Amino acid sequence: MALQTIQQLLDEGVDGRHVLVRSDFNVPLDDDGNITDAGRIDASIPTLKALLDGGAKVIVMAHLGRPKGEVKPEYSLKPVAEALSERLGQFVPLAADVSGEDAHERANGLTEGEILLVENVRFDARETSKDDAEREEFAAELAALAADDGAFVSDGFGVVHRKQASVYDVAKQLPAYAGYLVEKEVETLSSVKDNPEHPYVVVLGGSKVSDKLGVIEALAEKADRVIIGGGMCYTFLAAQGHNVQKSLLQEDMVETCAGLMDAYGDKLVLPVDLAVAPEFDKDAEKKIVGLDDIPEGWMSLDIGPETSAKYAEAIESAKTVFWNGPMGVFEFPAFADGTKAVAEAMIAATGNGCFTVVGGGDSAASVRALGLDEDGFTHISTGGGASLELIEGKDLPGVSVVDTASK
Repeated sequence: MALQTIQQLLDEGVDGRHVLVRSDFNVPLDDDGNITDAGRIDASIPTLKALLDGGAKVIVMAHLGRPKGEVKPEYSLKPVAEALSERLGQFVPLAADVSGEDAHERANGLTEGEILLVENVRFDARETSKDDAEREEFAAELAALAADDGAFVSDGFGVVHRKQASVYDVAKQLPAYAGYLVEKEVETLSSVKDNPEHPYVVVLGGSKVSDKLGVIEALAEKADRVIIGGGMCYTFLAAQGHNVQKSLLQEDMVETCAGLMDAYGDKLVLPVDLAVAPEFDKDAEKKIVGLDDIPEGWMSLDIGPETSAKYAEAIESAKTVFWNGPMGVFEFPAFADGTKAVAEAMIAATGNGCFTVVGGGDSAASVRALGLDEDGFTHISTGGGASLELIEGKDLPGVSVVDTASK
C-alpha cells in the first residue's frame, strides 16, 4: 500500500493554502457534556500542529455521536473546540453549521496558521447516505470550504472503514493525503495482519459473537491462540453445554459457536471460572464460581481469577498480541479485574519484547480508565471497528481512496 502522506503535502508546501482535515473526535461525554476520554483528540494534534506550523489555513471536520442527520445540541462539537484550543495553544472557533454560510465565511476569513472546526458532519443526513449522489453533493460543499488551492488530509482512523462523504467522497474532489495518525495506524496494524511474529495471540472481548465472527474466522487461521472473553464468551460456553443463566447470550449464534469450536478448538481459549452477580449493577454482590455453578437467575459480568491467570500466561509467552474488547464490565470496579489482568499481562509482554496492539474502542478506553501506562503497549489504536476490519483483511474505503487518489 502506497499512501499519499501528509509529509508529501508538507514538502509541496501548505503556506497560505486551505487544508481540509477529517479527524475523529467521537469522544465520550458525561451527563454534563464534559469529555471523559480525550484520547482521540490527543491523537489528532501532531497532524494539526504540523499543518498549522506550515502556515496552512486548517478546516477540521468530525462527528460526535449519532444525531442521525438532525441538528441536536447535545452532539455539538463545542466541547471538542474547547479541548483543541487548550491542546493547540490557540483559539479554535466552531462554525455554527457544517457547510453553510457561517462555515464558508469563517473559512474564507482564515489567515496562515489559523484553524476552524465546523459543526458535527452528521448533522447533515447526506454524510451517511447510502445514495452516492447525495454524499457527493455534500462532499462538494465540504471541498468548497478549501477553495481552489485546497487539499484534503484523512486523519480520522476511527471512521476510515465508513464510505461517508467527509471520509471517502471528499477525497475524490481534492488532492488527498493520509495524516500522521492514519499513516501510523495502517502501518502498525498491517504489520500485525501480514507478518506477525509467533507465538501470535489474539484476545477478543465485547458483547456479541456476531460482531466478531469474521474476525474470529480470519484470525484463527493465522494466530496460535484466540482468547475469548467479554459478553460473547457466554455464547461459546452455552455451546459447550453450560447453563449461563442470565448472562449475555446470543441464542441464534450458539450453533455457530459450536462450529467454530469444532473447526478451531485447539486454538480457542475459553474461561474456566467466572465473576457473577445477581444483577447488572456496579454495587452488586460478586461471587467467583465454576462454569456450571452460576446461581439461578444470576449473570456473569467478568472472567474469574483462574481464567485471568490462564489468559495472562498465554499473553506473556507471546511475541505478538492483538487485543480488541474488554473481558468484563470494566466500568464497574468490582468487575474490571479480568480486563486489567489482560492489560497488565500485555504490558509485561511488551517489556519482554512482544509487539502488543490494543485495537481501539472500549479496549483503549479501559486502559485509560484503569489508570494503566499507555506507553506500556507498542500501539493503542484509535479505531475499534476500523482496526478490526483492517486486521481481518477488509478494504477500508477511507484508506484506499487516499492510496489511489492521484490528483
